[in-house]
Amino acid sequence: MIVSVYLPTRNRASLLPRAVDSVLAQSYRDLELIVVNDGSEDATVAYLTARAAADSRLRLLHNPRPLGAPRSRNRAITAARGGFVTGLDDDDSFHPDRIDAFVRRWRRLERYGERFSCLYTQDILMQGPRAAYTHKPERVEYADLFHFNSIGNQVFTRRDYLIGAGLFDSDMPAWQDLDAFIRLVARYGSARLVDRPLYFVDLEPRADRISVGSKERILTAYRRLGRKLESEPASLRQALFLQVFGRLYGFKLGLPDLREYLSYGVHTRTLRTLAGILARQAGLR
Repeated sequence: MIVSVYLPTRNRASLLPRAVDSVLAQSYRDLELIVVNDGSEDATVAYLTARAAADSRLRLLHNPRPLGAPRSRNRAITAARGGFVTGLDDDDSFHPDRIDAFVRRWRRLERYGERFSCLYTQDILMQGPRAAYTHKPERVEYADLFHFNSIGNQVFTRRDYLIGAGLFDSDMPAWQDLDAFIRLVARYGSARLVDRPLYFVDLEPRADRISVGSKERILTAYRRLGRKLESEPASLRQALFLQVFGRLYGFKLGLPDLREYLSYGVHTRTLRTLAGILARQAGLR
């Protein structure tokens, strides 16, 4: 069973070898790595060309001009030969057993007759010599994703599932992963955990790092996603709104934001979330 790994990259020639090597060194060997060069202007093309000549499992796609990560991911997924796909960011890396663990877990759940859409793992958050570990839940249901993206930024799933869910929305200024996962889980069932730390997230501060963006950018993403979910209960859309002000971003919730929050009504669970945000702003947490 071929597993396809998609990896978009732009001007990360110094970091890319770690990501590429981590895929090609997987204990699960029946795979292909599709790297989409998104209009790089550094040594990326030269490196990838030489690496592909040394390992036929590495396939290269080139965008003559930058199209962005969502379009690059979609291009790779559409071109994938594997029945299963998963992704990797060019500054992150895989544990050697990541794909093998995914395949084994998928087969086990299928034998038990479970209905599920995708798998995810715990992450190792790396910054210099320090490592921290995530504590993601055993499963993530559709409604859970309105409150927090506990899945993270990568899933393992059937290629047809991701295509059937509509791939990644290239017009989302942020939250492309959250948007895609909401659609994936809605259509095919809950997301399930492989409870091992098998994905290394590089948190080193760098000049070329894509920041989480401005408050307006994240609000724009929320509003675009919210329009897709207008038929959902107000409590869920309110919870989605509060994600803008979570710990990840640290944006201050002002009076206009509070009015927007109240426009959805009063709901017990989101009131608790709001109280936590306000306490954090006041320095009480």
